Amino acid sequence: MALAGLSLGIYVLSVAASAPPISKLKPINEGTNSVIFAADGNRLGYIQSDTARQPIKLKSIPRYLQEATIAIEDRNFYKHGGIDIGGIARAAIADAKAGHAVQGGSTITQQLVRNRYIVDPKRDLTRKIKEAKLSEDLENLHSKHWILEQYLNTASYGTVEGRTAVGVEAASRTFFSKSTRKLDLPQIALLAGLPQSPTDYNPFLNPTGALERRNEVLAAMLKEGYITPAQAASARAAKLTLRQGTRYTRIKEPYFFDFVQQQLIDHYGVATVRKGGLQVYTTLEPRLQQVGREAIDSMFNQPGDPSAAVVTIDPKTGYVLAMSSSGTYKHEQYNLAAQGHRQPGSAFKPFVLATALRRGVDPYSTSYVSKHLDLHLPEFGHWVVDTAEGNESNRPISVASAMTASDNTVYAQFDIDLGPENVRQTAYDMGITTELDALPAEGLGGLRLGVSPLEMASAYATFASGGMHSKPIAIKYVKFPDGHVDDIGKPDRKRVLSDGVAYELDKILRSVVTSGTGTGASTGCASDAGKTGTTTNFSDAWFVGFRPDASTAVWVGYPDALHPMTSVHGQEGFGGTLAAPIWRAFMSAGNFPCRPYPLPKHPIQYQTFQRTLTTPTGGVTTTGTSPYTNPGTGSGVQQGGGYRGYDPRAYTPTPQGGGQTGNGNGNGNGN
Repeated sequence: MALAGLSLGIYVLSVAASAPPISKLKPINEGTNSVIFAADGNRLGYIQSDTARQPIKLKSIPRYLQEATIAIEDRNFYKHGGIDIGGIARAAIADAKAGHAVQGGSTITQQLVRNRYIVDPKRDLTRKIKEAKLSEDLENLHSKHWILEQYLNTASYGTVEGRTAVGVEAASRTFFSKSTRKLDLPQIALLAGLPQSPTDYNPFLNPTGALERRNEVLAAMLKEGYITPAQAASARAAKLTLRQGTRYTRIKEPYFFDFVQQQLIDHYGVATVRKGGLQVYTTLEPRLQQVGREAIDSMFNQPGDPSAAVVTIDPKTGYVLAMSSSGTYKHEQYNLAAQGHRQPGSAFKPFVLATALRRGVDPYSTSYVSKHLDLHLPEFGHWVVDTAEGNESNRPISVASAMTASDNTVYAQFDIDLGPENVRQTAYDMGITTELDALPAEGLGGLRLGVSPLEMASAYATFASGGMHSKPIAIKYVKFPDGHVDDIGKPDRKRVLSDGVAYELDKILRSVVTSGTGTGASTGCASDAGKTGTTTNFSDAWFVGFRPDASTAVWVGYPDALHPMTSVHGQEGFGGTLAAPIWRAFMSAGNFPCRPYPLPKHPIQYQTFQRTLTTPTGGVTTTGTSPYTNPGTGSGVQQGGGYRGYDPRAYTPTPQGGGQTGNGNGNGNGN
């Protein structure tokens, strides 16, 4: 027996000697949950993970909670040097007799060592010996105050709906939906009893077992003199007062939250984001979010109404100020504002005009006859285009006036003469990121993949900022656990249009609001500018507009793109009737400044425009011979909200506003 004891002693000393100094061990980084904030500092929510953590200082933890933990976990905490010799001996003997590890005998310091320094600890005698040695080292390095604080922030208190509460503050928020500072004595005793067996004592899963464990803690507190008999009796008589918290699960502005979370993952990688500890400060203005929802509700608040989305960007910085949409995240988690790719209709025409102005084309003297078009295009096939409801004037009309009136036939001719590939490049330069195919129909809004309201708001912000494009930014900066701040939201600006080009575009697009198809958007501010858009069978209605301080895109439609808006509250689904009023309501309530556009430092120097399309009536001068008189091949019908075009390479929308397939039945625009 003595020999066995000696052998055990030698083994213990040998294992203890093999343990590395605790000063050389790197603590496991428990961290905190990553949290996302709005521009005003209000919390939008925590990034979801398997754990909920919110470390706090010991001075913020109620004294009773500290004492309850010591009473039930380690009553000699302030007397030992890291290990309880009697407890260790009893555990070692029990392990030897049982032939396997038996739980028990650990001090608070030992449990902290296990939580903080040992990855995937095994329940065996070797681990216990090393744990004891490291515990002594830890006591020599740190105060009892530090050790208790660290323990209360790293202990596991149980799992609720797949998320484990680590630390007393996260546990208090999870089980009682309040801070530890507001807990009463029965609630404190309940929490203190959980770490020994978080699953068995989980009050949501086993309320009877949790109640019994709570009363054990109260008895231990009474025995140690931390509470009076009267306090113990009153607390034992109390019922469980649970209230499952939503602090770590509730998300404000969930569509924007998801958008930001994906940007974080794209930038830093999923491991860094899920690991936690990030404080993410975004560009979102909660007031404008609410204004956006109210603007949508002012038009659509009845069952069966179409959906709508509003995106606003600051032209000077690219900051996304608002990303509002109708519907509830609980029932539909598809973000129409950022993910919804829909046909933009005539809202794409300004990119055609921008292409021309970049080349020095005079929009006031350059005219085409507004007429029914039946073109055979060698490269693109047979294309027939009409303006909304057949409103061709059959006379020459300048491209500036055609923008105001949203004349499809004029812009169809204009797009071909400018070159669809050049129009595509202009759209890319201004912020359109979805792939385009450089087809004539794209100038009128017939896109294979559609575009999102976010893209359109970003592109139009280039007009508002005098030709400077700013990449859309949703995150201003990220603060890491070590205090490092990453300013990933620095504005990324690039001049893509001269200020002279932007000024002329602003002027022409203001006429759309004052006397054209967008009069429904007018707020009375002379700087209001923008363009309407309407698509096939009234599937989509747009108004994208701006002032110097805000570019806002409004989209209206049904998410499945299969329900035409032929009668919404008695109105046909034009951009001017459904989307423009939402824009007006948003911009009016948003309190954006109404200030004039600055005069350009570099006015446009107009050049001769070499056109190729013939204009047989109206006396319009053209140069060259039209190559578009030979019959084309292919067939197909492109139908816009107000025009029909025949183009075998135009497209129709698919559900959710996603990709479109080219089958000849195309999507165009009205006004």
